[in-house]
Amino acid sequence: MQFQISVQPSLHTFQSNAEDSVLTSAITAGVGLPYGCRNGACGACKGKVLQGQVEHTQHQASALSEAECASGYALFCCAKPLSDLVIECREVSTSNGVKPRILPVRVQALNRLADDVIELSLKLPSNERLQFLAGQYIEFLLKDGKRRAFSIANAPHDDEFIQLHLRLVADGLFTPYVFNELKEKAIMRIEGPFGSFYLREETDKPLILLAGGTGFAPIKAIVEHMLHIRSKREIHLYWGAKTLKDLYMPALPEAWATQHPNLHYIPVLSSPLAEDTWTGRTGLVHQAVLDDFNDLSAYQAYCCGAPAMIEIASETFQAKGLPAEEFFADAFTFAA
Repeated sequence: MQFQISVQPSLHTFQSNAEDSVLTSAITAGVGLPYGCRNGACGACKGKVLQGQVEHTQHQASALSEAECASGYALFCCAKPLSDLVIECREVSTSNGVKPRILPVRVQALNRLADDVIELSLKLPSNERLQFLAGQYIEFLLKDGKRRAFSIANAPHDDEFIQLHLRLVADGLFTPYVFNELKEKAIMRIEGPFGSFYLREETDKPLILLAGGTGFAPIKAIVEHMLHIRSKREIHLYWGAKTLKDLYMPALPEAWATQHPNLHYIPVLSSPLAEDTWTGRTGLVHQAVLDDFNDLSAYQAYCCGAPAMIEIASETFQAKGLPAEEFFADAFTFAA
């Protein structure tokens, strides 16, 4: 059964099957609803249902509370239409007209960046290139029909390979396979690009870039894109991790900061070990930003990491004046 979905205030319309989420149908139609995780964790796709009814699949309470649900709000990534809908949601500019595609890839290289982090390099067919924006992600299509999403760690101009940073999830379905069984030259299937977490280039506002753990991957892509286009925007990059070894590419952001006077790099460890002999910043990475800035009203913020980090950063940065529309986030969730 097909339903018509109308978006306010843009007046865009698109069709949706009852089996698909509102967001999936919007992506297929090229309508730019904002989103991040696509699995009900980050809340980036939250909007209001003005007319009609939806049914929610499983999602995290932190992304949509019972009170919000009772007030008519929905997470469009996991809301399926039960009727024609009129929804209210801000829109983002679409990805230069590039729609997600399903493509085969060959594993080019597996490079251990840390004991629990692998850089996975994927090679597309020789006549293909994946068009994407810095900060977006791809999804692996697994044989059982499940999907696993990972941010692209390379900038769009450096597109010979698709590079991903994967952290081992011990009880996970996919990453133990990558760490223990996956071999070079293996063939896999991906779909992408996805995500509204990408650099907005229509402004010259200074940036706060906040990464937690492997949330550094899309932040890396954004920085490398900015350096490639010779952007003069001020960049304040904060990378938070537990211990020193969890900053798995330490030399790279240090080199950026050395070579580019508009880029400032601040690593922050929450639980440094005695053997780390750490003399840098400690504590929670979002707090380091709050300690350094009294007023964020003139900034844009791009945050990538665990949902809890995203939530507290959004709340506290806006309390320091950051406009809500200038906060962009990609919440990393892990499926067991």
